[in-house]
Amino acid sequence: MDRPIQHIVIVGGGTAGWLTAGVIAARHKARMASGFKVTLVESPNVAIIGVGEGTWPTMRTTLEKMGVSETEFFRHCDTAFKQGGKFVGWTTGAPDDAYYHPLMLPHGWSQVNLVPHWLQDARGRTFSAAVCPQEAICEEGLAPKTIATPEYRGLANYAYHLDAGKFASFMQKHCTQKLGVHHVLADVTQVKQDESGDIASLVTEQAGEITGDMFVDCTGFRALLIEKTLGVGFKDCRDVLFCDTALAIQVPHESEDAPMASQTIATAQSSGWIWDIALPTRRGLGYVYSSDHIDEEAARVELARYAGTQAEARKIPIRSGHREMFWKNNCVAVGLAAGFLEPLEASAIMLIELSAKIIADQLPARRSVMDVVARRFNEVTHYRWGRIIDFLKLHYVLTQRTDTAFWRDNVDPASTPERLQDLLRLWKYRAPWFLDEFDRLEEVFPAASYQYVLYGMGFRTEVDPAENSADALLASRIMAENAAMAQKMRANLPKNRDLVRKIRDHGMQSI
Repeated sequence: MDRPIQHIVIVGGGTAGWLTAGVIAARHKARMASGFKVTLVESPNVAIIGVGEGTWPTMRTTLEKMGVSETEFFRHCDTAFKQGGKFVGWTTGAPDDAYYHPLMLPHGWSQVNLVPHWLQDARGRTFSAAVCPQEAICEEGLAPKTIATPEYRGLANYAYHLDAGKFASFMQKHCTQKLGVHHVLADVTQVKQDESGDIASLVTEQAGEITGDMFVDCTGFRALLIEKTLGVGFKDCRDVLFCDTALAIQVPHESEDAPMASQTIATAQSSGWIWDIALPTRRGLGYVYSSDHIDEEAARVELARYAGTQAEARKIPIRSGHREMFWKNNCVAVGLAAGFLEPLEASAIMLIELSAKIIADQLPARRSVMDVVARRFNEVTHYRWGRIIDFLKLHYVLTQRTDTAFWRDNVDPASTPERLQDLLRLWKYRAPWFLDEFDRLEEVFPAASYQYVLYGMGFRTEVDPAENSADALLASRIMAENAAMAQKMRANLPKNRDLVRKIRDHGMQSI
């Protein structure tokens, strides 16, 4: 039956459920007076995973469009600034082995590709330091803005570190009080389908039967709708990304005034890596490892050594991969129900945002056109997952470490996607740039991100000096401008912790 799509039912809360609800409700708020409705059904008995603490700069736009006050977000979600990732020990494992993947594009990005010029004359500078001021900002523990900078605006590009549990509660309150989302606390006991296979309704223990026109599965690894009801399979990618377990702990800062890093720190270990995320009240740490290469007891020892504490870590299984289809019939999977990859580049929450945005922007008016939207959604989402897998694997295939089987196995071409192998062959003679392989709207990592990882990890592109001589003066001027900009920012930006404290005490200026 060709019915209008008026009632969106989201099953599951947490970051995925509430972000999706907020994005859809904010986009379609004007329609609510004429009967459009967003309902979120959440079990009172299922705890959220609550580990995802890293975001992308996309979150700023997402929250701003929802009408969220950035000041209140900082006050209620234990929020801090994130300006990129620092990767320690990934290339050689030597004491000075570290590089940055900052959130700012290289200076002069649209004018000239700086890679060939840096390769010819690095002058002792890391690639990111030579082309972007953000490494210098992070190394000195500085914030990306001042208290006078309006909400959601920055002098340097930034994202957030946050407490995922507090964020879900904060979003729940905002969505229900400001955006008109209906919240139902109930356990789903049965999912009813119509004769076409579409989901018709949910039978719940506490709230009876809930009908809807379209359903969003945010039930996490349970995948209650997309897998258990509609039978969509799962594409495992552990043959590419080996890590299948995380051990997570929270540790206090050394003191209330201890410096607070404004980057995610990912430190390589014998069989994986440890994330280190600084929030105002604590640090979140986690060892992401391959159980084929290290047992749990040994992994706990490595984590304890890094953390300096014997605190009991929570074990979280990682099912590395994604759905074979993300939108089937009138149901779309978002968040962990759609898939999960190791959190190396904080792609999980970003994928929730992008999926929710497509659903909201392309929401089919009637059931008769839903399959067209679903097909496009599946194509785009498949492409994005594939590119994220490529990019995460890039961090491993470039390693020069041979000290453990984990690192040796990661450079085996058999575990490297064919597309990534092709790109690495191309980049041996031509540095990636946005005019080349990264021209699709569906790209999640721009060419700049590949540059930061490639040249941060010592990749060498063979450069012909004659070919780049025409741009030499422009490149020299842009890198000099970058150095001056870094110096100015170091002189004028506050410490990360100091600014977060001021925001919580006094608030930021609204735009």
